[in-house]
Amino acid sequence: MIRFYFHPRPNPMKVALYLEETGTPYELVPVDTLKGEQHKPEYRAINPNGKTPAIEDDGVRVFDSNAILLYLSEKSGRLGGTPENRAELLSWMMFVASGLGPYSGQSVHFRHAAPEQIPYAANRYQREAQRHYEVLDTHLADRTYLVGEEFSIADIAAWGWVDKAGVVLGDAELAGFPNLKRWFDSINSRPAVARARAVGQDVRFQTEMDDTARRALFPQNYPEQA
Repeated sequence: MIRFYFHPRPNPMKVALYLEETGTPYELVPVDTLKGEQHKPEYRAINPNGKTPAIEDDGVRVFDSNAILLYLSEKSGRLGGTPENRAELLSWMMFVASGLGPYSGQSVHFRHAAPEQIPYAANRYQREAQRHYEVLDTHLADRTYLVGEEFSIADIAAWGWVDKAGVVLGDAELAGFPNLKRWFDSINSRPAVARARAVGQDVRFQTEMDDTARRALFPQNYPEQA
């Protein structure tokens, strides 16, 4: 059975949605990143990058959410698109992994978590996040899904971050992106999304952003920890 290392954040939620959508059996392994559990040696042996999510599958480790989605879809033959649209699917998966996700995360960080306000950085990442939303909105003008005619891991990958549009964009969420909003509402109404949102709800993760949490999440800000 798959061991799913989880903390309720956008990237782990992608994997939760895939597992729930496909009915794949898994064992949930909570990793409380605000307590620094991602830095423990036993977890670094699974994900040397010290992030969530990660999975173990019969001795095989996979880390990074989009890598996990690709691995699971290839293994199961489900939600991975078709041979004809494989290149398109890989393109959008990388778009999320290298663009939408990182710029969204940095937009949130520099506007809400940075120890000092840097207007240039906050503007830079927020505007780039908006630009990625614009790319998606244009792409979805005449289509139901990101790739082909069926729901796929590309939709799951994008959903994980678009779900946080309000905090990422800092405005009226998806009001300015009608095609993206239509797509998001369609994905968000899937029964598996409700099940994915319930994953880990019985786990008492730390929620307070205290000094321990800041040191765990942003160790680069504390040179004495290096």
